[in-house]
Amino acid sequence: MVRNIDERHSFSPALRVGAKIISFIFHPLFVPLYIAWFLIHELRLFNDRTDWQRTVIFIQFFIYYTFFPMMTTLLSKALGFVQSVYLRTQKDRILPYIVCEIFYFWGWYVFKNVHFPKEVVMFALGVFLACSLGLILNSFMKISMHTLSLGVVCAFLLLASAMSSFVFGIYISIGFFVAGLTATARLIDSNHTQREIYFGFFAGAIAEVIAFFFV
Repeated sequence: MVRNIDERHSFSPALRVGAKIISFIFHPLFVPLYIAWFLIHELRLFNDRTDWQRTVIFIQFFIYYTFFPMMTTLLSKALGFVQSVYLRTQKDRILPYIVCEIFYFWGWYVFKNVHFPKEVVMFALGVFLACSLGLILNSFMKISMHTLSLGVVCAFLLLASAMSSFVFGIYISIGFFVAGLTATARLIDSNHTQREIYFGFFAGAIAEVIAFFFV
């Protein structure tokens, strides 16, 4: 059953603060950086590169998935295109979705054409497709961007495990735990409904599955 706004405000202040912290740590702007770190330092996909080259790859992830989207939102707010940097309404989310699609497509295109490992290309394409799907669904509901990004992550970990001899068990468990924790935090500290939370997660997962078949 979907809770109403009054029920959401019944949570204790301490619980709401905890939910805010979790929502910040696993914000969609930061999630790709965690995956970049995982790809570089745990999967060791770039062991043939120097330390500096691996750092540059991480910086690329930061630019495509954190810096540009963040600056887009801040500039949109400064120019009056959105009411809040928190993108609380469906209308506020339209422009950031469209602009981020450009950055995410660019990231995928670059990674593909510099012949990065297929896991990197698959993740990048999944992010782009998830953003595109999020834009479409935004016409019908304000799906959770947090769970949209974590749906991509969970599906990516499952699919990447099928492509590699690397043991993903603990990381898949962590991914789903973080997804559940963040979904709960968004229910506590946002005006999202359960439907918007679930649709976000499954939309992200579907986008990554589509990327898997393309890659």
